[in-house]
Amino acid sequence: MEIIDKRIDGGKAFDWGRTSADYAKYRDIYPEEFYQRIVNRGLCTEGQNVLDLGTGTGVLPRNMFRFGAKWTGIDISEEQIEQAKQMARAENMQIDFQAAAAEEIRFADESFDIVTACQCFWYFDHAKLSPILARILKPEGKLVVLFMAWLPYEDTIAKASEDLVLKYNPKWTGYGETKHPIHIRQAVLDYFEPVEHEEYDLSVPFTRESWHGRMRACRGVGASLNAEELAGWETEHRELLGTIAPEEFSIHHYAAIAVLKKRAL
Repeated sequence: MEIIDKRIDGGKAFDWGRTSADYAKYRDIYPEEFYQRIVNRGLCTEGQNVLDLGTGTGVLPRNMFRFGAKWTGIDISEEQIEQAKQMARAENMQIDFQAAAAEEIRFADESFDIVTACQCFWYFDHAKLSPILARILKPEGKLVVLFMAWLPYEDTIAKASEDLVLKYNPKWTGYGETKHPIHIRQAVLDYFEPVEHEEYDLSVPFTRESWHGRMRACRGVGASLNAEELAGWETEHRELLGTIAPEEFSIHHYAAIAVLKKRAL
């Protein structure tokens, strides 16, 4: 599904379906620490019913299935959901994946203990979504917003790769990330009370090929460039990595978590 949002990439259209295969192969990169920091808070564990918004290829539910929660994952892209279903089946994981826009979900009142949103929360219409999430969460239910990004001003390889994306997609708004708390809009705060937040550094290992795939799977490249642009970017990025990167290396990232509790309205 093609998406156009004037807040994102200057309104340039993008479609996650175009990069679903790369997404499935190259974006399952969260270190174990990322998941442990969720579980250590008593979140997404046995006995809990969890809804994952913008699940993509189901990275969060599939990696956290072992902790015992019952998972449902939704995503607007049918191609992403199909990848998620295939990968869950291959591992014999009972996860309910559905293709749906977050703002159009129709779950029953107080269906979930926790709603997660990993790497996607800014895409949603928070004024429409927030009352829906409050309705489907149980009393004391939690909204958990998660994020991880490379830090281009602290990592030369990440910065060089970013600069090349901007050459082909000058209005890409995914560049220039710095370490900061996750911003929660007032439309969300009308229904949810902040409980805690944390930001922490991570080192994520890559090879030249897996970093190339990770960059190709980002919104500014595989989801939005046309075939000619993508071919040009591919050639230049491989040449760039051959010049500046060893065969194996790590990229400096940071991760962030914001936990909010459903208000008693």
